[in-house]
Amino acid sequence: MKKAVVTGGAGFIGSHLCDALIARGLKAVCVDSLITGSRKNISHLIRNPNFKFIKLDTVKDKITEKDIDYIFHLASPASPVDYQRYSEETALVNSLGTLNTLKLAVKNKARLLFASTSEIYGDPLEHPQKETYWGNVNSFGPRSCYDEGKRFGEAITYVYIKKYGVDARIVRIFNTYGPRMQKDDGRVISNFINQAINSRPITIYGNGSQTRSFCYVSDLVEGIEKVMFTDGLGGEIFNLGNPEEYTIVGLAEKIKKLTGSKSNVVFKPLPIDDPLRRRPDISKAKKILGWKPEVSLEEGLKATINYYKSIQ
Repeated sequence: MKKAVVTGGAGFIGSHLCDALIARGLKAVCVDSLITGSRKNISHLIRNPNFKFIKLDTVKDKITEKDIDYIFHLASPASPVDYQRYSEETALVNSLGTLNTLKLAVKNKARLLFASTSEIYGDPLEHPQKETYWGNVNSFGPRSCYDEGKRFGEAITYVYIKKYGVDARIVRIFNTYGPRMQKDDGRVISNFINQAINSRPITIYGNGSQTRSFCYVSDLVEGIEKVMFTDGLGGEIFNLGNPEEYTIVGLAEKIKKLTGSKSNVVFKPLPIDDPLRRRPDISKAKKILGWKPEVSLEEGLKATINYYKSIQ
C-alpha cells in the first residue's frame, strides 16, 4: 500500500484530502501542529487502520516517517484572520516548513505537491489570472507573511526541482469553501453564513463591488489529486479554483435568500491590500488534467449552511 503524508492534514482542505486518499486506497499520514487545524476534522478517521495522525510542527520538528511515496504540503494558516494572528508561524511554515518537506521528499524519493495560493497574484493587474502572471504583490504589509511566504515556497520548490531532481508540482488554490471551515476564520462565506443564521448584521468590507470566485472543497480536492497522481507533471503549476465570478454584495444576497435570513447588510472599510478582483484562468487544468469544478455555488452553499447549522 502506498503512503501519502499530508502536512496540514487536520485543516479544512487537508482533512478532506485525507478522506479522499484513504478512499483511493492509500495510507494517509496526517501531520499537523493544530495551530489552526482541529482534531474534530479528523475524528472520524482516527480508528481507520489506513490513517495515522502525528502532532508535529514542520518548522521545528522532524518527520521521521519512512517509505513515503507522496507528500502534500498544505500546512499553513490560510485565512486572513489566522495568518495575521500567526504571522511569524505563517512566514516560517511556508519557507522553512517547505524546505523541510522538500528535504523529506529527497530522502524518500517521494513526489511532492506544494499548496500555493492565488494570493501570490496579489491585487492582480491581469484578469482572469493565468499561471504565467507574475503578480502585483506588496512585500511589506499585513498580508505579506502569507503572500510572500507562499512565493518563497514556490521559489524553493523550483530550486529543489532543478538542483535535486525532486518530482514536485504546485497548485495555486483560489477561494475554497465547504464543511469544516472554521466558523470564525474571517473568510467571506463563513462570515456571511454564520451572521445570517444567527440573525446578525452581514458585514461587507468595501462597497461590495469587489469580486471573488468560490470553489467547493470536493472539486478542489479532486483537482489536487489529479495534479499529484498524473505522471509527467514535475515542475508544473496549476490554478485550481472556480472561474465563475461573483460580487461580494451579490454573494451576501444569495446567502440571505438561501438561509431565509432577515439580517441587514452593513458596510465597513476595505482592509489594506485586499484585492479588488480575483478569478482563475483554469484552461491549463482543463486541457492537461481534464478537470473543472462541478458543484454549483448554490449547491455548495446549501451544504455549507447545513454544516454550520449542525454545529451551532
